[in-house]
This record gives sequence, C-alpha cells and structure tokens, in this order.
Amino acid sequence: MARRRRRQEPLSSNPAQAEPPRGPGRERPYGPGPERPYGLGRERPHGPGPERPAGGRIAERRPGMGSGLGSLGRPNSIVRQFNFWDDRYEGRRLFAELLGTFFLVLVAAGAGMVNARFGGHAVPAAARVVAPALMVMAIILFMGTVSGAHLNPVVSAAFALRGDFPWRRVPAYVVAQFIGGVLATLLLWALIGRHGSAGLTLPGPGIPVPVAMVWELVLTTGLVSVILGTASGAQQVGAFAAIAVGSYIALAGLWGAPVSGASMNPARSLGPALVLGDWHAWWAYLVGPAVGAALAVGIAQILRGPGGGMHSQQAAQGTIGLQWRPGYWDQRPATPPSGPPPVTQPQAPPTAGPPTAGPPTAGPPATGPTATGPKDEAAGPRHG
Repeated sequence: MARRRRRQEPLSSNPAQAEPPRGPGRERPYGPGPERPYGLGRERPHGPGPERPAGGRIAERRPGMGSGLGSLGRPNSIVRQFNFWDDRYEGRRLFAELLGTFFLVLVAAGAGMVNARFGGHAVPAAARVVAPALMVMAIILFMGTVSGAHLNPVVSAAFALRGDFPWRRVPAYVVAQFIGGVLATLLLWALIGRHGSAGLTLPGPGIPVPVAMVWELVLTTGLVSVILGTASGAQQVGAFAAIAVGSYIALAGLWGAPVSGASMNPARSLGPALVLGDWHAWWAYLVGPAVGAALAVGIAQILRGPGGGMHSQQAAQGTIGLQWRPGYWDQRPATPPSGPPPVTQPQAPPTAGPPTAGPPTAGPPATGPTATGPKDEAAGPRHG
C-alpha cells in the first residue's frame, strides 16, 4: 500500500501543476491542457470541433475514414477504411504509371535496338534481361507509394481480381501503361532509327507461336505470384518487395528469353508492335500473360485465402492520400496564439545608496559579516 500511495503522489510540488492520477475509470479531466506538437497526420483542426459527450471521449476523424470505426479490418469495410473513389490524386497515379512503363519499355526495347544500331553485341545478352529487372526495382522504390507501380496491365487486373484494387481504375491504368510503352518506342525510333524487328518480343528461332504463348503463361504465373505474395500482409516485406520482383524478372529472363523473349507484359510487347507495325505472334503476348495472371490469383487464393487486406490494398493502390499527401505537410507552421499579448508590469529599479540597518529592502546586497547570516554558519567554519 505504501508503494502504491507513493506512485500516486504528484510529480510536482506545486498543487496547481500536479496532475491527478490516471487509471481505469479515472480519465484526464477535460479542459485546457499542454500544447502538443502537430506534425504529419496530426494537423490542427480548423474551426470549432464537435462537442465532447459527457463522460466519454470523441473519436478522431481522419481523412479517408468514415464513421464506421468499428468495422476496421473487416472485408466489408473497404469503402470506409480506404476511399478508392477519391479522385483527388488520380492524375498523379496515372502519370506515375505512364512514366514507370515508359522507363521500363525504354530499357527493355532499347537494348535490342541499340544492338541493331551499333552491330555485334554492344549490349550483352545477360545485360538485356537484367536491365529491365533493375529498372523495375528502381521504379517500385521511387514511386511505388504513388500508384502501386503496376507497370503491367495483367498486374492491375490481378490486383482487382484479388479485391485489392477497384475495377473502376483498371481501364485508366491500362491506357496509361500502353501510352508509356508507345512513347518509349517512339523516342527510341526518333533517336536511333528503326532496325527491322529490333525492340519487339518474338518467339525464338524454330519456336511455334503456341509454344511461346504457353511459355509466357508459365513465366507470368510466377511473376504475378511473387507480386501478390510480397504485397500481402502475410509477408509484410514492404520495400523489399522490389528486390523479390526484380530478382524474378532477371532470373526468368536469363533462362526464358531465348524461347519467347520473357516479356510477361502486354504493354511491353504490344506498345512497340503498334509503333513498328509488326503484329507477328501478338496474341501470344496477350493471351499468355492474361491467363497466367488469372492462375496466379487462384494460387494466391489457395495459399492465403481472400484478398482485401489493409497491407495488400496499400501496396496495390499506393499510399498517397492515406499515409501522406503531396507537399510539406509535416512542416506546417503552428497557428499563433489568439488573443491580446500578456501585459508585463515594469519592475522598479533598485535603489542606490549605502546599506541601512533595519528590515531588508530592495537594493544591492549588503556586504560584511552580517550579509550572510546564519546560513554561512551552518555551512561550516571560515578559514583565513
């Protein structure tokens, strides 16, 4: 009991500054309290807030959250937990997909076109398949939080099938990805010219088109399985998903590129085909990845059950507008205090003159043996 009483004693000796003990059933009294710093995710509310109910606390309303706070974490709370229909940042998301696919196709198609332009093996075969993988890793790391960094129409469709991405956004994502692939091919054509079928993904010598299609189906199944697995909340790998996805693309290209080109991406294959006007075996690079992505969704269902978790939703759609906003939101200056400034009373200057006997008065400290008083005697004997 003595220990418990000692813990409940106020930390400050001043009763006005002491805080009453807190515990079950003893909440902090409402009233003006110390000012707390405001930063990212804790913006100062504008205007008068809602009235606090008697004997209870009000729930903090955050952007993108509805009133159904009790349904957080449930599959049917998707609209309330994450507002997929908020289009304030849709332009940024689409631009991120266009830019990311542009850089991916620029590297993937540019390697073959550079080899055709300069002859020989200016870009080795291993570098031609590893370079796109490194580019995907970089894109996921530097803008994955904006759009999810799909860069691939079948990846967008797979996320939608899993319930991690709204179907309403899939068409715009696919269009942006194809535009990025077309723009990259046009830039390569303008800079180094067209050189036959360089830059296209075609079946290897002596490989029938159906075989190339099945090959792309198998490779895409593995790629989308890695993407869905690393994006799920079961792994919680975060930014390390870029390493897993990039590693798979590099490994699949090292052994699968001689058979079908290891595209695994309709935007990478059909974008250059549209610009160069060569539609040979185009359907193999559309049907194969589409079916492979659907199989990967079924595999994810068997391994981890239904999608729609919080972590996978954030990985699929990005966290812009949810965990951060464009701009320096964490450096917003604090609102100056309202009301008139406090009035300070001027202090009287110290009186000058020799020390006088009698009660102590304001002025310079007196010198001599009487200035110290009994305090010095308690301190100890004087020496000297």
